[in-house]
Amino acid sequence: MQGFYAILLLIVSNVFMTFAWYGHLKLQEMKWIDNWPLFGVILFSWSIALLEYCAQVPANRLGFIGNGGPFSLMQLKVVQEVITLTIFIIFSMLFFKGVTFQWNHLAACVCLVLAVYFVFMK
Repeated sequence: MQGFYAILLLIVSNVFMTFAWYGHLKLQEMKWIDNWPLFGVILFSWSIALLEYCAQVPANRLGFIGNGGPFSLMQLKVVQEVITLTIFIIFSMLFFKGVTFQWNHLAACVCLVLAVYFVFMK
């Protein structure tokens, strides 16, 4: 169950991370924060990123084999990257007009699936 909870927390973490890193662009596009100084946008993003860390750190602790979890450090990182890009694709296609999923994006996703395969290979 630790592996399941670790992956669930990684998903939650990456939702917050994506909003912290890219959400301000959508808010600026919507004219909600277009007059904010850069420092204000950074503080806003950091406040969201704090929530990301509140899920990321426990996910890594639960998932890491050194703490009784099922994943090596390398496996945790590769799984996290795949989750990050999956969440980003969904986020960008839902919130930004004109963003499409093209053949080269699919090819990159296939490469990521292969990366997961290779990192878990004995």
